[in-house]
Amino acid sequence: MDYSLIDRYVQRLIDDTTPDLPVWNIESIKQGKKPAWNYIDGCIMTSMYTEYRRTGERKLLEFIDNFVDYYVFEDGTIRGYELETYNLDNLNEGRILFDLYRETGKEKYKKGIELLHRQIENQPRTGTGNFWHKLIYPDQVWLDGLYMAQVFYTRYETEFNGGKNYPDIARQFRGVYENMYDKQKRLYYHGWDYSKKAFWADKQTGLSKSFWLRSVGWYTVGLVDAISYIDESLKGGKECKEELVAIFKETIEGLERYVDPEGKMFWQVPDRGGEKGNYLETSGSAMISYAMLKGARLGIIDARFSALGKEVFDGICAKYLTERDGKLNLGGICLVAGLGPETNRRRDGSYEYYISEPVVENDAKGAGPFVMAYTEVKAI
Repeated sequence: MDYSLIDRYVQRLIDDTTPDLPVWNIESIKQGKKPAWNYIDGCIMTSMYTEYRRTGERKLLEFIDNFVDYYVFEDGTIRGYELETYNLDNLNEGRILFDLYRETGKEKYKKGIELLHRQIENQPRTGTGNFWHKLIYPDQVWLDGLYMAQVFYTRYETEFNGGKNYPDIARQFRGVYENMYDKQKRLYYHGWDYSKKAFWADKQTGLSKSFWLRSVGWYTVGLVDAISYIDESLKGGKECKEELVAIFKETIEGLERYVDPEGKMFWQVPDRGGEKGNYLETSGSAMISYAMLKGARLGIIDARFSALGKEVFDGICAKYLTERDGKLNLGGICLVAGLGPETNRRRDGSYEYYISEPVVENDAKGAGPFVMAYTEVKAI
């Protein structure tokens, strides 16, 4: 595999982007939205910073700082961010503020962290203590949210709060494991409604109908990244890390059976590989590849997952990294998928729904994890 192609792809993402019009935010471009703080940009910023740490190239740090500087104002308020929506997605990009505050010393980044942390303090919760995914989705827990919120939450606890809320972080991952994990299929359902009132929720279990690859990917990355930020020297840190590692290990070992033997990727609906309409999907495959590679590097899962994670990454490159008119493109990315709301009953969590969403190129939900997985491949 010629990995220099990926270096060119990273450069393409940088060259074709301005802070107000990032080439990777396909959702916003399609919908004509005004620039606003969002988790999609956060995926790319995190991956670019990881690549900066790997290479030491200052142009990458300057790109990240220039991009995020556009969104965070001097008083710490954030362009387009509305705390009162209590949307966990909006916490994801907050991860990069910790890195930029350390790298640049800009106080506005610290103020931005504190603003986002106020959402953590007041986020509505289910009876199990899990955060609601959004205010508009009462009592609903989505796998996506564990990545969006818990990594930011863990970093805040480690860097600014002495780990006082580590037990809460462990409890939230435990709540998902206990209520959303199918121990026979060894997969997590995309969503769970604690109240069992959502139209897509099973009336006995509250679970959504089927499994969606990217949601499982978000969850695995959320686990491994949160684990990496826990400080065992802080009170409760060792216990929290041990619990998360046990959940992560079981999760990754369960996913091993779903790697397609030929394509070396995962399917959009992972337990129904090869069925009509299903396809090998890039974003979730890249996330799980990253989680396997990083977990093996950290020594928290078996070393064989390093080789398997690389196989998955190489599978993505072979199938979906193409060149057209001198530019590299990454395809096979599900644009978006979700559950509900009541006004959108098409989003019902069914197999038919997950295979019906658009498949696009270069969207950050695929490009970001792809670059993150690449940094782990290069670390082998």
